[in-house]
Amino acid sequence: MIPDIEQKRTRLSPQARAEQILEQAADLIQREGLAAVTMERLARDSGISKGLVYNYFPSRDALLTALLQREQDQLRDRGMAEALKAQTLEALVEGTTRIYLEQTHARGAVILPLLEDPSVARLMEHSRREERDQTIRYFVRAVRREYGLDLVTAITAVDTLMNLTGAMGRQVAAGTVTVEDGTAMCVQLITGGLEKLSGKRPA
Repeated sequence: MIPDIEQKRTRLSPQARAEQILEQAADLIQREGLAAVTMERLARDSGISKGLVYNYFPSRDALLTALLQREQDQLRDRGMAEALKAQTLEALVEGTTRIYLEQTHARGAVILPLLEDPSVARLMEHSRREERDQTIRYFVRAVRREYGLDLVTAITAVDTLMNLTGAMGRQVAAGTVTVEDGTAMCVQLITGGLEKLSGKRPA
């Protein structure tokens, strides 16, 4: 008689288990849409109990918020690494725009539904505003250094041009524009607009 072999569930660290659940949620959103994400479905697809899912994320909204935060953290880290390498404003715009559009192209099916979900948007409102303000301040310093714009004009220009990049991201996610073409258009529009405002080419 062959003895039964007990199948043991793979033991993961808390961080690895949380990451597994988040990645399962991301995969489900990409394949079936945001409405398909339930705690029961995630537990079943992950091969764990629903109670274990709740141990890591107390609610569906908390889980979706954590997923969006993870995506934004990855984008921020890549963008900051690129910004540190840039020697000119044009290189800064090109590098950070390309990374943003690459992320949107690869993960737009996950990110955009999360951004449009009212509950997630409400929970993320403060952190998203804070992160946007930090980004604006960083680019304002770079714009003033290269173009000599006054503070109010620089803030207004950067805030407006960030909306342009966001709109291009939606076009890339929809497949109407490639990452390469979208990056080139953004760089031309942003640098051209700043040159027009300042009346000169960058120093």
